Amino acid sequence: MKKMAVVLGACSLALSGCGTAVTVLQDDADAARGLRKQKTYCQSIPRVYSGLAYDFCVLNAPPDPTGFLVPLVLLDLSLSGVLDTVVLPYTIYRQGVDGNIAIYWRVGRG
Repeated sequence: MKKMAVVLGACSLALSGCGTAVTVLQDDADAARGLRKQKTYCQSIPRVYSGLAYDFCVLNAPPDPTGFLVPLVLLDLSLSGVLDTVVLPYTIYRQGVDGNIAIYWRVGRG
């Protein structure tokens, strides 16, 4: 019973930090807010293979002083690659309809 609880807890923790889960299952504003919190230098990410793009944008941010984040992101790259391939038909459709996920945006002029 304890093993099952530990495995389920680890899976839920992994999925909550998974780039694909963040960009496909959450609202665009939440995904963008997470990347802004990381202070990424990315301006937007495409919806197709958005989990991989999200992870690369996390890596394209000022270094984490604890050094704890980089190994987790590197581990997540393989998981996100697989999950991004599974949801590819959906993300291709969303890319055509909604375009990229904007991380930083400028207030419209005029």
